[in-house]
Amino acid sequence: MKENRVKEPPGSEEWIAEKRKMLKEHSECATTNYNLGVSLMQQGKLNEAIEAFKVAIADSPRMFEGYVNLGYIYFKKGDVDKVIEANQRAVELEPRYARGFANLGFAYLQLCRTDEAIDALEKAIEQNPDIVQAWSNLINAFLQKGDIQKAIETGLKLVDKAPDFGLGHNNLAVAYYNDENYEKAIEHLDIATSLGFQAHPDFSAVLEAHRKV
Repeated sequence: MKENRVKEPPGSEEWIAEKRKMLKEHSECATTNYNLGVSLMQQGKLNEAIEAFKVAIADSPRMFEGYVNLGYIYFKKGDVDKVIEANQRAVELEPRYARGFANLGFAYLQLCRTDEAIDALEKAIEQNPDIVQAWSNLINAFLQKGDIQKAIETGLKLVDKAPDFGLGHNNLAVAYYNDENYEKAIEHLDIATSLGFQAHPDFSAVLEAHRKV
């Protein structure tokens, strides 16, 4: 009877060692490098994962998934400029990649590149209206731009679509606060809290002064 050998799970040290061995024999295998990058990333070996993804991309320039994972790693490392660079390349290769536009919008928001953030987030939502984080970041982008009414309008659409999304209610509360509609701000902050969202204590304290006795 032929022996059945149990395969090592992806991400294990043995699995990674096997992939490294394969790469020595076939150094230009983009898929193997990509899989190695994913495994290294899962183990938290981010610098090694970056190198694996870069080799995979060099061997297969249209592998947009490699850029996607690079963007995630650069986000984990706090390098916002490289997050933008990686996701820009990803959406150039795959223009229907909604999550890439959402990632771009978030990154642009961190750098106060507001108009670019709004454009990217709206593209993300157009392609996939179910990315609630993109809606939430779009509220913040409109607030950053000073367009409070658009922020409220966006927030209302979000909580209608995802009524149990605590962050959405919190951001809508912030928009209403900026509009000096404290009653609505308190209403949505309370909903956010009831859903388990932990509001910023300073924001909660500010609104507390506007509660009716």
